[in-house]
Amino acid sequence: MKRINGEIWPDAEGNEIHAHGGCRLAFGKALYWYGEDRRGDAYVSCYQSLDGGKTWRFVRHILTADSPVKKIHEGRDLSLRNSDGNRVNIERPKVIYNRNTGKFILWAHYEDGINYHAARCAVASCDTPDGDFVYHGSFRPVGYMSRDCTLFVDGDRIYFLSASEHNRDLHLYRLTKDGLDVEVFVQKLFAGQSREAPAVIQKDGKYLLVTSFCTGWKPNQCAYAVADRMEGEWSENLPLGDATTYLSQPAFLYEREDGEIVYFGDRWGGNAFAESAFDRSQFDYQKSAYVGYRLVFRDGKAELIHSHEAFL
Repeated sequence: MKRINGEIWPDAEGNEIHAHGGCRLAFGKALYWYGEDRRGDAYVSCYQSLDGGKTWRFVRHILTADSPVKKIHEGRDLSLRNSDGNRVNIERPKVIYNRNTGKFILWAHYEDGINYHAARCAVASCDTPDGDFVYHGSFRPVGYMSRDCTLFVDGDRIYFLSASEHNRDLHLYRLTKDGLDVEVFVQKLFAGQSREAPAVIQKDGKYLLVTSFCTGWKPNQCAYAVADRMEGEWSENLPLGDATTYLSQPAFLYEREDGEIVYFGDRWGGNAFAESAFDRSQFDYQKSAYVGYRLVFRDGKAELIHSHEAFL
């Protein structure tokens, strides 16, 4: 099915796909697409594709305000509703398969739905990729603030990156073998540069990290950095795309079967907001759409290729 960048895409039944700021997971013969759904009491949606991503079928909301909870560590807040009894915010959900345990692990950014003072990560797990995830609570990793985030599996290691210290810095953590806690704070990246929306991929022995600047819903020019290993030294940030990253913010990166890399992003507020010169009064989260652009990564250099039709 042809997808046009910046348009709202339908699922296999013709309904709007709501899976923002999310991730893509290949498991078995299926692909899974997870993301934010802010309708009603839903938090994280799950879509499945059996044809390589051409069509997507809605499976279920794997995390909601009424999901089961299980305490695994003291000091974590197990609330999935705020003090007013309303929904909280679960943003940028990332799901990976943990081959160490055979479990599917979800990490996300948690706020209480009233303000943005919580700045915590949230963790959940499940035995299947599309089942009802069990919520294990929200907390600040090693005591640090945590907002926009991603997960990355590197062999038998799992890494968590998140914007911290009022979004000034990006923190890199190595997780425990079960993927449910932080084992060690590895390093601070891009101190004082206010990078968010991290997305990572490994290609030809290099690690590529794409981030955006912090401008709220308004798009800005992304940047990329390169390293020889996750816990190694990262290069300086270099510009990627045009001044607005072609009206998008990164959600995730993935490699196609033919070896091409896809930059998958959100166009917050959709084309109408993009065409309004980013007038905040014109912003409507429910009209947010998606983009897919080809990302060329060769000899340590990255280039984003703009297109009308989504490169998926």
